[in-house]
Amino acid sequence: MGRIGLKRSLLSTEETLALGREVAQLVPSNAILALLGNLGAGKTTFVQGLALGLGVLETVQSPTFVLFNNYSDRLFHFDLYRLKDPKDFTNLGFEEYFDKEGICAIEWPQRIASLLPKRTIQILFAHDSTGGRTVEISFPTSANEQSA
Repeated sequence: MGRIGLKRSLLSTEETLALGREVAQLVPSNAILALLGNLGAGKTTFVQGLALGLGVLETVQSPTFVLFNNYSDRLFHFDLYRLKDPKDFTNLGFEEYFDKEGICAIEWPQRIASLLPKRTIQILFAHDSTGGRTVEISFPTSANEQSA
């Protein structure tokens, strides 16, 4: 049970958008992306890039106050910053989106860590010492993790 990954430095909003577009083309249509990082680290910008890569025409905004936005049934964007308990996630019926044919992009996934399938791809956004950002993507490695 391991993870393989890739790390990249991003210096601009355009590079973060480009990475989102690239990831949208590389992951399966039912991928679950756990977006980890502090406020302002680039998570929502990355989701905007995902939307561009998926051909979503709607404007992507952070769902901080509503917890969830559905973009054309191709991208399900969660922002769980205000979520207090994983039970709230399941009580709202959000867990059903893990089985749909759209990409789930989850900001603040640590709020529901116990609910995330083993096939979840982790993406860590961090500020670096140069004023830019680093992004580290970790993919599950075993066949069991991919199918779970």
